[in-house]
Amino acid sequence: MESLSQVAEFKTSPELVEKLYQFSIVKQYKAGTVILNENSSIRSIPIVIRGTLKVIRTDDDDKEILLYYIKSGESCIMSFLGGMHNESSKVRAEVEEDAEILFLPMDKVSVFIREYPQWLDYIFRLYHKRFEELLDIVNAITFKKVDERLLSLLFKKQEIGGGKTLHITHEQLANELGTARVVVSRLLKQLEENGVVQLGRNKIKLM
Repeated sequence: MESLSQVAEFKTSPELVEKLYQFSIVKQYKAGTVILNENSSIRSIPIVIRGTLKVIRTDDDDKEILLYYIKSGESCIMSFLGGMHNESSKVRAEVEEDAEILFLPMDKVSVFIREYPQWLDYIFRLYHKRFEELLDIVNAITFKKVDERLLSLLFKKQEIGGGKTLHITHEQLANELGTARVVVSRLLKQLEENGVVQLGRNKIKLM
């Protein structure tokens, strides 16, 4: 089983890894489990040891959009910022692929910032990465057509899952793209006719 000491971000900081495990709780979750809801209090930050999380934002009309994925060795910068300022969560974090997650209490986050330069560097690099990903989302919504965004999302999910067959519904894809299910269904049908995908019941195979 993979541990944080095997993840690139922590290989050079064995003492930090030891402290993270000492003060944190490690839990395992199945795909589809919500580990953080919008407007919830943030008492700890999640660091993914194994698996993948997706971070979603919902508007007042209950429309959703996928913001970014959290992979092995990464954490949720929104949890960092919200927890540090005693604010409630502005996003929902859901398990995309079965995951093992380490939860570091918020009171230890500040202590680690003072005591471990590697921890502060980790937070800054994570913030930079998430900022770039959010810029990509803004650019995609502003300048790209929905079919381009859909295909990009499918390939992203293939990269995460490591296989060509995606077990997902049209409704789920529509939610992550912030569009209507009928739009996604129509575009997927076009992709199938063009030989890009093969559609099945609650699954999509990339050709």
